[in-house]
Formats: sequence, C-alpha cells, structure tokens
Amino acid sequence: RGERIAEKMRTWIVLLLWACAQQSVNAVALSRGPVRRKTKEIEGRQDKELLRRSKRGWMWKQFFVQEEYTGTENLYIGKLHSDMDKGDGTVMYVLTGEGAGTIFVIDANSGDLHATRSLDREEKPFYALRVQAVNKKTGLPLDPETEFIVKLHDINDNEPKFDKEVYTASVPERSHIGTYVTQVTAQDADDEMFGYNAKLAYSISQGHPYFSVEPNTGIIRTALGPSDMDREQREHYQVVIEAKDMAGQKGGLTGSTTVNISLTDVNDNPPRFTQSIYQFSVPELTKVGTSVGRIRAVDADVGRNAEMDYTVVGGDGLDVFDISTDKNTQEGILSLKKPLDYEKKKSYTLQIQVQNTHPDPRFLSLDAKDMTTVRVSVEDVDEPPQFEKISYILEVKEDAAVGTVIGSVSAVDPDILHSPVKYSIDRHTDVDRIFGVYAGNGSIFLQRPLDREELTWHNISMFATEFNNPQQTSRVPVYIRVLDVNDNPPMLTSFHEFFVCENAKAGQKIQTISAVDPDDPVGGHHFLFFLAPESSVRANFSVRDNGDNTAGIFTRRTGYGRMHKSTHLVSVVISDGQFPMQSSTGTLTIRVCTCNRDGNMEMCNAEALTSSAGLSTGALVAILLCILILLLIVVLFAALKRQKKKEPLIISKEDVRDNVVSYNDEGGGEEDTQAFDMGALRHPEVMEESKLRRDILPSESLYPPPPLRRTKAPSRENADVRDFINQRAKAEDFI
Repeated sequence: RGERIAEKMRTWIVLLLWACAQQSVNAVALSRGPVRRKTKEIEGRQDKELLRRSKRGWMWKQFFVQEEYTGTENLYIGKLHSDMDKGDGTVMYVLTGEGAGTIFVIDANSGDLHATRSLDREEKPFYALRVQAVNKKTGLPLDPETEFIVKLHDINDNEPKFDKEVYTASVPERSHIGTYVTQVTAQDADDEMFGYNAKLAYSISQGHPYFSVEPNTGIIRTALGPSDMDREQREHYQVVIEAKDMAGQKGGLTGSTTVNISLTDVNDNPPRFTQSIYQFSVPELTKVGTSVGRIRAVDADVGRNAEMDYTVVGGDGLDVFDISTDKNTQEGILSLKKPLDYEKKKSYTLQIQVQNTHPDPRFLSLDAKDMTTVRVSVEDVDEPPQFEKISYILEVKEDAAVGTVIGSVSAVDPDILHSPVKYSIDRHTDVDRIFGVYAGNGSIFLQRPLDREELTWHNISMFATEFNNPQQTSRVPVYIRVLDVNDNPPMLTSFHEFFVCENAKAGQKIQTISAVDPDDPVGGHHFLFFLAPESSVRANFSVRDNGDNTAGIFTRRTGYGRMHKSTHLVSVVISDGQFPMQSSTGTLTIRVCTCNRDGNMEMCNAEALTSSAGLSTGALVAILLCILILLLIVVLFAALKRQKKKEPLIISKEDVRDNVVSYNDEGGGEEDTQAFDMGALRHPEVMEESKLRRDILPSESLYPPPPLRRTKAPSRENADVRDFINQRAKAEDFI
C-alpha cells in the first residue's frame, strides 16, 4: 500500500513538471508578439506546428471615452484580452502608465478597463497606458507589454471667453457709416476638430443702432451717419458683444465682453460769446500793459479744437487797447496800450472778434466767427502835476552873477480843478545849494558863483507839488550847462629852461614853446607869442609865432660868452586873442653851454647841468648831502681801523700816561702849569676801568713853556710813552 501511494505521488509530480514546461513554451511564444511571429525553415517542425496552432496577440489600438462623465459608478471603457488567456483563471492583467491605478483601473482577471472619475478633455485630451498579461501563479509574463491610448471625446462644455473683460476704443465724431472702431476676439476651449463646439459667431447685444459687429471677425464698426455721431450730444457709448459657439446655433454656449467707445472731438463748432455787450471801468492813471478786464467765449469743442483768438476789429479805441488770449482759460484779456486821460476822453467802445485758432476746413461756415461789443469807462483820479517837458536843458554863463535867473520849469494840474502848483529842488541832487527856485513860478536862479573849468554840467531834479494835496508830486530832470567865458589867460607849459651854444649863429632856433588855457572857446584856441616890451634881451633872442599855438625861440646874434654871462632870462607874452583878451608873461631861462661841432652840449655851469639833467635844486642838495655823509662814514671807519692797529703797550690801572705837564721856570706853581688831557691816548679798556680824571684847563702864557723837569732817569716805560707820542704826532701831522 505504501508503494502505491509513492507511485501516485511520482505520477502527479511528472504531470506538474509537464504543465510548467508547457507554460514556459507559451510564454516564449507570447514574448515574440503578433508582429514578430514568422515562419522559419531552420526551426524544427514542432515549433512550426506550435506557432500555427496558437495564433495569439493583442487586438486593440485605442479606446474612446466621453468627457465629463457624471455617473456614480466607474465608467466602463473597454476590455483588454490576450490570446494566452484560456479562461482558466491562470492569467492576470497588469496596468501601468498615465493615471494607472488612480484614474484608470483594470480587472486583473477579466481585463475590463474602467475610469474611476470624470475626465476633462480640455485638461488632458488623451492618456497613454500599458498592459501586460502574466501568469498568476509564477508572475512570469505571458505576452510582451503593449501600449494603448485612451482618448477623450469632446462635448460642448466650455463657453467662449474674450481676451479682455473690458475693451476701450475711440472713433472720431462725424465719422461715416462703417468706420472701423476696434476688433474683439474670443477663444473656445472645446475641440475645433469635433463638430461646431468651438465654432464662434459674434453679435452685438447692446449698442444698437450706433455700432455693429462682423459675425466672423469680431470687428466693430459705426452704424450711423455723421449727423448722428456728434460728440457734443453724446460722447461715451457702452457696447456689449457676445460670442456664441456651435456657429451661433441654438443650444450653443455664449460669452460676452464690454466695449467702452468714446467719440473723439473734431473742430465742428465755432466759438460763441456769452454776452453781446461787456462793460469795464479803468482809472485814468492805470499803467500801460495793465489788464482792464476779461471777456469769455465758449466753444463746444475741446482741447486744441477749442483754442481761439481774440481781435479788436473796430471802435474808437483801436490804438488805446489791445487784447490777447489766456492759454489756460481761453479768455480774452483786454489790456491798456496807451495812457488814459479822463479830461480828454471819458469812454471807449470796442468791437471784439473771436475765431478758432485751428479751424477744420471740412466744417468751415459763414458763422465761424463771432462778434461782441466792449465799452470801457475812464475813471477820474486826482493826478499829480504834469510838467510840460519830460526834461529841461538850461544854459548859463560861468560869470553870471548870483541871483541871475537861468531858466524856468512849468507844470500844471491835469485835473478839472486845476490845483495850484509849487516848485522845489531835490537837494539830494544839489548838495552844495548852487541853485534856487521860486516856488510860485518855477524860475531857477543862481545862489553861488559858477566855474566852468571846475564843473561843466549840473544835473538836478525839480519837484512840482499840488498845494491842496502835497502827496501829489511829480519830478522832472533839469540839465544845466555852464557856458565858457574867457576868464583864464594862457600859460606856458611847465618846461621853461633851455640852453644855447657859445658858438651859436644868428637866427638859429633854440627851442619851440607852447601854451595851455583851461578855457574852451567855440572856435578853438588861437595863441599869440611875442617878447615882453620891457625885456632886456631883445638884442640877444627873438620869438617867432608859428601860427599853430606854438612859437620858436631864435638867436639874434652870433656867439655867446659863457664866462661873460652864463644865463639869459627871456620874458615872453602869450595872448589868447579872445574877448575879453587874456594874456600872461612867462620867463624862459636860457643858459650858455660849450657845444661840439654838431651842436651837442659838452660843458655848462652847474646850474645848466642840473637844468639839462632835469633835476631840481632840492634834489641836487639832497644828493650832495648823501655824498658828504658817505664820505664822513668812510673816514671814520678808516680812523677806527688805524687806531686798532696801534694799541698801547701797557694796559694797566697804573698807567702813568695821564697827563704831559710842562712847567715854566718863571712860573708860580700851578698857575704856570699847562696840562694836557691824555685820555684820548689811553686804551679804551683802561679808560673804562679808570673812573678818576685829572683834567686841568691850561692857561695861556706869553712865554714859551720850560723844558719838562725830571727827577729820575727815564725808565723803559717812559721811553715807550715817548715813542707812542711821537708816533701819534707823526700820524696826525703834528711833527
């Protein structure tokens, strides 16, 4: 019995091994795939029969599933089946790829493929998956892995969407029908290749009847004529454009957008005045250029098309008033062009015209300009006195007497009352109070003498003030010219010294002289030169007038003796020839000098040399003093050096060389003693140390001094003193 059991076990093991071998052969055949199976002659017959008998392979390429599935259960997509699956439950299907296990699941036993949730084609249009059949027991693949695609079918689940939520556009007013405005564009996320899900058609739901839209392109155009598209009537439009898929058919989805359209301005309106008459008033003392008032014209246009120009075209104030345009407000500014005078004219009437600065030729008409009237009233103001002239020029002779009236100024009150006027001088312009004025009539007179040579012009200012209102004052400049009077004689120029050679011949020119005169005659100066009648040198020199305000000095004889007379004085009279005639006498100094053959000076006396050198006497004296001082300094230095070379042999406090005393035998002691100060012979150091001096004033005697008495034999020191004295005496030429 045990043997039977063992035999049965062996039989089952053999069957199991055969089944495994059979599965291995099938797996090898499946791995080759349906495309790669070919009949080969070199293979064995058994292999050929096996290939023909199996005919296995995957029989699909792609699956289709509709998007946006709304069911509660998993959506069945299709069935995957391998030829190796005999239905015996030994085959297991394995799914991999995009969304495997999450979005897509497969029944491992049956190969049924399901989608676990709703899919959106616009998010992802297809999925690539892979599947493989394996042996459930061994896990070995029965067929090679193959790839398939799950493609989503589109449904019309997306409405069209415009590129912008709000569009902004503009078009000129007065445009013709069909004028291009703008273009809108919408997009549909549905599949363009699948029916009409993404086929769009545009339409206008708001904006009729002013605008239209092309269904296929989304281009918006004007739908009314020029007269209906007027910016001044309506400027802004809001247009709603719709885009519908399914080519606009019923059941399609719709998207919309808003287009804000503005009409831009064109110059199709002329300016118009707001008033037919404007009235202004202005004080008569208003300065030129001051604004009188503003007038306003309105223009329905805006910007550059509303700019306007104002012009004064008529009235009695064309030359008195001017008008300009305020660039910010486009108002007309009326301004004063000339001074006003209430007493002469109290009002003005002006005709003002306005028109556009930049008119559009398409809209020009006869009423493109507008007119208005402006009336200006002049207000009376208490004015200051007005002088008859803006300036005065007066003339007076310099010899005019004090109190002489040289001229007058005149001013009147321009007001109707004609208030009296008083006059005065601005003393800031006449600090020296040379002039005065009569307050009642404005006559100007002299208060001090004048001198033209000191100041030719006097510029002063005059005041005119109302008696009744002193605050009303006006000023005028007065220019006073001082006229010349011949009150100054001509004078010789500063150079008055010349020389003449001893060997000069008669008629020889020595020098040319000229004169100056501070006066300024009308015809210019005409000086006359001649010798003074009382001149004592008439026989020696002569004066010859050259006729050009100069004269020449000439010799009247041959030869001048320097030793006989070295200097000649020549008196020359100079007259100006004017009325009253003024003359003066100048003295020329002519020195006699020795000259060479060429007439060049070689030697003169000291005075001539100084004269020729052009130096004054004071300068020469200073130079001589400096020379003497320098000589004295040199002598002193030389003496000091000589003294230093010969110093005494004995420098001691007991120096016996104090005095040399000579006694007179017939004398009576000290009265006959002549003492000589020897301090000068002492060494400077000894003099500083010795404070005691024994100087005795010697008395004069009629007798010669006796010889010096000595009681002792001369010592060596006395011999040295004697030698020193002898040397000093010789040096000073005493011996």
